[in-house]
Amino acid sequence: MNATLTPSTPPRVEVAVAILLRDDDREFLLGSRPHGKPYAGYWEFPGGKLEAGESVAQALQREMHEELGIQIDHQHVEIWRTTEHDYPHAQVRLHWCKVRLWQGNPQPQEGQQIAWQSLPPTVEPILPGAFPVLDALQHSTPQI
Repeated sequence: MNATLTPSTPPRVEVAVAILLRDDDREFLLGSRPHGKPYAGYWEFPGGKLEAGESVAQALQREMHEELGIQIDHQHVEIWRTTEHDYPHAQVRLHWCKVRLWQGNPQPQEGQQIAWQSLPPTVEPILPGAFPVLDALQHSTPQI
């Protein structure tokens, strides 16, 4: 019996992403992807995969502590929009959350670089999945 194999589409990876905002929403934090990860050296908003049973806000709380050493309260997480992006290594559904209040000073915890940016960002290259949100921020954020 010859079975025809058809490639299956892997499920989308659910990702919580923080848009940490300061200075009246004029600045946001980006971090570089650490060595050993796909797209190492590319700049992105901080965040990560949802673990089993986690809500977006819970994943964001965990990720911000792990990546930046800060604490956020789910009451200060505004789930803003959801986008999808297909990378060669993964298909992701990105849950973008605006966060304006946290405890602690963001410090890299995973060997990444971090930088406060305004629009347009000056760091590069930027992870392609962030472009739609950067464009949306351009149209919703007060400009200096």
